Amino acid sequence: MNLNLLDLGVIAVYLIGVTLFGLHFRDGHRTLKSYYLAGNAIPWWAISLSIVAAETSTLTVISVPGLAFDHDFGFLQLVFGYLIGRILVSFLFLPHYFRGDLLTAYQLMERRFGQRLRTLTASIFLLTRAAAEGVRVFAVAIVVRIALGTLVSGLSDLQRDIAAIAIVTALTLVYTFEGGLKAAIWTDVLQQTVYITGTIVGLVTLLHLVPGGWPTIHAMGAAAGKFRVFDFSFNLTTKYTFWSGIIGGTFLTMASHGTDQLIVQRLLAARSQSQSKLALISSGVAILFQFSLFLFIGAMLYVYYQISPPATPITRSDTVFPGFVVAHMPHGISGLLIAAILAAAMSNLSAALNSLSSTSIVDLYARFFPHSSDERRLKLSRLAMIAWALILFLLAILARNGGRVIEVGLSISSVAYGCLLGVFLLGVLTRSATERGAMAGMVCGFALNLYLWCFTAVSFTWYVVLGSAITFLVGYGASRIPLAAQQR
Repeated sequence: MNLNLLDLGVIAVYLIGVTLFGLHFRDGHRTLKSYYLAGNAIPWWAISLSIVAAETSTLTVISVPGLAFDHDFGFLQLVFGYLIGRILVSFLFLPHYFRGDLLTAYQLMERRFGQRLRTLTASIFLLTRAAAEGVRVFAVAIVVRIALGTLVSGLSDLQRDIAAIAIVTALTLVYTFEGGLKAAIWTDVLQQTVYITGTIVGLVTLLHLVPGGWPTIHAMGAAAGKFRVFDFSFNLTTKYTFWSGIIGGTFLTMASHGTDQLIVQRLLAARSQSQSKLALISSGVAILFQFSLFLFIGAMLYVYYQISPPATPITRSDTVFPGFVVAHMPHGISGLLIAAILAAAMSNLSAALNSLSSTSIVDLYARFFPHSSDERRLKLSRLAMIAWALILFLLAILARNGGRVIEVGLSISSVAYGCLLGVFLLGVLTRSATERGAMAGMVCGFALNLYLWCFTAVSFTWYVVLGSAITFLVGYGASRIPLAAQQR
């Protein structure tokens, strides 16, 4: 069974409706601060939900159930590290961000080290965020390809992929372009509510479709080891263990929520530092609930397909949840669930466009044109957003040949996060580190993570730990070499 015209109508109404909802927040932004930080008028609970939505893409919604379908609940070990990392960010980084009138995370690097390091950190963010976001946007195509099935004949998979990515990118760009961060955050709140509600509907449907309901699911899932969470083995090549989760997850979140403009921008939009901390820590609790829900869906799908094997064998676990929605949910409800999955893509893409645009203008353009007016920078910010939307569209098309999308996306991000976190830690934990030493450390940390990614079997969960450690140690040591020479 494929989606019918009713389902497509539901999807179309949702996509148009959320775009119009986002456009409601355009209010004639006159400054960069109002455009990129929403005038510091957003309540903590909205920022909390927006953080969750911004870090949750279609990639997450379709891939995390696939992890439990293939394996178990081991991914939750990483999420426990996410909670610890948020607490550390709230005490290590947020006080520094709120000591100045900052628009981006990388302005902190200039204040501590100098312009060159600000430019370097901002450039690394732009390159790796764009690459990782391309993979996330491509996940939209996986969902739409399954949803349409044979309903739209005469189109190749490539043509469907291009059409799906183009539609979602264009609609997200419209309201993000007009409403800035304020539109992005409030549409995030709406879409977070929609896709969590949709996922719960899918869970309830599975409970009714499996003969015997929860007792059957629990018995068969437990027998297959689906509900196992902890693996206390220590192996750098195993993705999800207790140690890689607690240590790797903590460092990964310190990087993603402490140095990545995608999240830092939302934290800076809070009314105060205390509200920013509350938003960040509460988002960790929401993430734990969300990932647990997605993993339960995956385990339940495993049991369902053990009892009722699909006509066509499942060869890619990324497709198992959207495939179930299309094949087994009532028409109308299945359309709403597909719309909910697409909502996650729009939330993440909106966050990416805001952060890429703000970093391009505030950290790069403003350095080379320091005397340009705020009005001119605001106009260029909108143009930069259009340019980044086109770039992400092209990168999403190029990402069609990747592996399991969530792990590809996390791997790309982690390669850069190591050196970024290491240099931020140098800035906030030491006073003697210099700009030259910090840049030397970043080069070494980035090179190490590239090597680990391309030439070893070390899991991405360890990239940030190892990369940040090397960046910090080399940066600190290189900073002290000139001091030692002077003392002689």
